[in-house]
Amino acid sequence: MKIGYRTLKTAVGTPISISLAQWIGLSNFISAGILTILCIQPSRKSSFLSAWQRFVACTAAVIFSCIIFELVGYYSLSIFLLLLLFIPAMVRLKATPGIASSSVVVLNLYGSGNITLSLIGEQFVLITVGLGVGLLLNVYMPSLDNKLKKLQSQLEMNFSRILYEYSLYIRDQNDKWQGEEIAATEDILSEAKQLVIRDKDNHLLRNEHTYYNYFKMRERQFELLKQMLPLVTHLPRTDHIALEIADFFEHLSKAVHPGNTAITFLEQLKELRREFHAEDLPETRETFETRAHLFQLLHEMEEYLIIKNKFKKSDVTPWKKRKLKREK
Repeated sequence: MKIGYRTLKTAVGTPISISLAQWIGLSNFISAGILTILCIQPSRKSSFLSAWQRFVACTAAVIFSCIIFELVGYYSLSIFLLLLLFIPAMVRLKATPGIASSSVVVLNLYGSGNITLSLIGEQFVLITVGLGVGLLLNVYMPSLDNKLKKLQSQLEMNFSRILYEYSLYIRDQNDKWQGEEIAATEDILSEAKQLVIRDKDNHLLRNEHTYYNYFKMRERQFELLKQMLPLVTHLPRTDHIALEIADFFEHLSKAVHPGNTAITFLEQLKELRREFHAEDLPETRETFETRAHLFQLLHEMEEYLIIKNKFKKSDVTPWKKRKLKREK
């Protein structure tokens, strides 16, 4: 059984906040632990947003409780009336995640049977302790770089295998490949997208995120790889341009990595296009269809390489820009 960081933070933070509230002398010190549990979030950004929403909701809960309990009385009907008005108000204020936290405050005030200024002050101290401990624990977030690098490596291996299998099919009509790398790549991209969003939310002051741009680029390339598959299956191995494309795919499969080799392959692709346009016009329907598939495949391959080339050109961090400026 694996224990995650969020579970560990909850296990550590809850007794700390309860002990701190008890040491201060708060009567409802258990509530501080509940607020900490609700405040622990998977990222720094969501943690700060959650704490703010819960603070707004708890403050509103104090105001609503003072008005309704003092006017209507300390009855179960008052709770019904309070929630009937309070929940829509939180929706309007975009603080719905704080409804559960604020219910702690509402029940504390309801249970007292008499709201006083000291009791209201105690609730705000509880809110500060509970949310504060949660925020402090969420300042530390484990780096996701290793996981993202591993997914990057797996993704590039799959891209390489897919391109190589395309080359084999064009040459030998090899239908033994089941396309398992395509399904695996979709899973990798889905997992990477979730991790990248978490990692972005953990870096509040960083606007650019290399992995976000990288996996976005690979996602677009992957869509093109899938579009190439039916085109590849319609190429006859007797056509010499098709065989040259098979060689092109094989060479490309050996050059799948984070660096920029797209420019070299774009030049090779231009040469293939020149050969394609120099061919005689098709004389049969079969030859015409083959040429159409070849033309479309060359277009998809060019798009695939352009996407990578644009990514590498834009993949210059502010630090790299300053370095390049100094070198000039």
